[in-house]
Amino acid sequence: MFAAILAAAVLSMAVYAVAGRRRDADAEKKGSQFLLGIGDFLVHWLMWVLRPVERLSLRLGLTPDFFNFAGLFFGLLSGILIAADELELGGWAIALGGICDILDGRIARARGLVSPYGQFIDSTLDRFVEVFAFLGFVYYLRAFTWGPLVAAAAITGSLLVSYTRARGESVGVLCKEGLMQRAERLVLTFLVCLLDAPITAATGRPSGTAVLWVLAVIAVGTFATAIQRTWWISARLRAKPSGR
Repeated sequence: MFAAILAAAVLSMAVYAVAGRRRDADAEKKGSQFLLGIGDFLVHWLMWVLRPVERLSLRLGLTPDFFNFAGLFFGLLSGILIAADELELGGWAIALGGICDILDGRIARARGLVSPYGQFIDSTLDRFVEVFAFLGFVYYLRAFTWGPLVAAAAITGSLLVSYTRARGESVGVLCKEGLMQRAERLVLTFLVCLLDAPITAATGRPSGTAVLWVLAVIAVGTFATAIQRTWWISARLRAKPSGR
């Protein structure tokens, strides 16, 4: 199934490239990036793929909250499936939750419904979604000596990345710096859920080994990103004149 979907994705990328690789205006305005801009082709390709879903959602009158709570449902489902050793299904639940997260903002902006409530509920539910998935990994990796600790470190680092940005915004500094942001974490967890079985079979290692490696990368990357954001925001706050 994964091979068929991957082939379809590659084919659609080719069609998108031939069609002119038009950059998505909403993503441009929002400043969406992937892999520090290296993967921006993938960002605009995905928005192009999702555009028919977005248009259909607008016609059906679906609201941003519909996608917010659908994303929460898929986040909870991903954690349950991962804990139940259904990695591939858990990966697809992660992907569907990510799509909901994209669509809730796009629907809100298309309908002119952007509000403090929407921003709060979106960012808050995103944290719930991530925690659910990572808690599934904590249980799934229980057979590895360091597995639960690595998964817990990945949860903690992910929350620190989000927290540093939120605190920066609360004092007037917008920070999107760092490599291991939500999109990168989502893609990594999605892919490893689908690829752990073939990787471990090919290398002769126990099931879950690839998951452990990827979560270790996420843990290191998120802590590095949180530290980078802390330094970056602090430097700009120090440079601001004191409000006397």
